[in-house]
Amino acid sequence: MGALSTPRAARLRGAPIAMSQTVSGRLKIGLSACFSHADPARSLFTNKTLQYVEQSIAHWLMSAGAMVVMVPCPTGETARGDTKLSHYAEWLDGVVMHGGADVWPGSYGEVPLKDAWVGDRIRDLYDLALVEAFEQAGKPIFGVCRGLQLINVAFGGTLYQDIEAQHPNAQRHRDPVTYDQNFHEIRVTPGSRLAHLYPGMETARVNSIHHQGVKDLAPGFEVEAWSIPDHVAEAIRRRPDRGRSYIAATQWHPEFHQYGATDTVDDTAILQDFLWACATAKVSPRGPLRTAPGRIRNRAARLLRQALLMT
Repeated sequence: MGALSTPRAARLRGAPIAMSQTVSGRLKIGLSACFSHADPARSLFTNKTLQYVEQSIAHWLMSAGAMVVMVPCPTGETARGDTKLSHYAEWLDGVVMHGGADVWPGSYGEVPLKDAWVGDRIRDLYDLALVEAFEQAGKPIFGVCRGLQLINVAFGGTLYQDIEAQHPNAQRHRDPVTYDQNFHEIRVTPGSRLAHLYPGMETARVNSIHHQGVKDLAPGFEVEAWSIPDHVAEAIRRRPDRGRSYIAATQWHPEFHQYGATDTVDDTAILQDFLWACATAKVSPRGPLRTAPGRIRNRAARLLRQALLMT
């Protein structure tokens, strides 16, 4: 395994991203919300629904000069006003789909094999609607951990509800004790965009904080990295066919990489690749996609998806 560290001023496509220091010139990146549902036993914000972000992923995006905006779910018992997810998709330059709770198996047409794997159906509905809004707007989408799984499901893929239970000879991809200090090796797919971002890097070490993963890959996507030795998808990207906007994701958390460390893969090139796509889309917008509705899979509750989009 070669050196994994890359300079903070990583060059992509022959030139660095020039991030203006003026507010108007900075990229505006949406960040999907995590949910803490109403709980009468909670002493703080008793019986109130919380929507929040984990700070390291916001700081990761801010490290490159981006302005980060959490995109709140517009529905719920306190909903009021007419702000839509499509408004955020029109206003923002791209979106990052946050890590967090399991994806509900019903979102990809399965029944939960265990109660512990039921996931968060409400958050799934919000996330699927958010992906569809940015897809319709032609804006770049990047997913982290759950975000990768959600993107795969949104475009027609399925998941292992639990890798250790369903994948033969699987290694441990989540350790609740060590959490972000649980690591394993990956192999980068030759010829992929990820391989281009890390030239000469055939294998790397990444954090691993998940127990679900890609089973059937969504049509139109390709796997850019696999876990070693059990061959679980660790990075995916939509094929850059004509007219398609940027969508990529990693199963590991690039934002958890310690700046300057060389024992795990440096996050810089991944971040700059996404932000380059956002900057490019800002300069040359694709315009709304008229054929997008219905392409994002949500077998469970199409009417609720429409309510989230407010269309």
